[in-house]
Amino acid sequence: MCGIAGIYSQSIDPSNNPDILKRMLARIQHRGPDESGIFLGQNIALGNVRLSIIDLATGQQ
Repeated sequence: MCGIAGIYSQSIDPSNNPDILKRMLARIQHRGPDESGIFLGQNIALGNVRLSIIDLATGQQ
């Protein structure tokens, strides 16, 4: 399993406050405890969590 979360807004820039996205990812951490990532762009913040099931040692994506 894996999980994704994101925020998009034209009125505020969510990349200025990544703590909201980090809290969202913490809520879905059980879906992918092995790896996580965050992308912050203009008017958007995206994050993912990943569960390693194949090639655990070198399967980083």
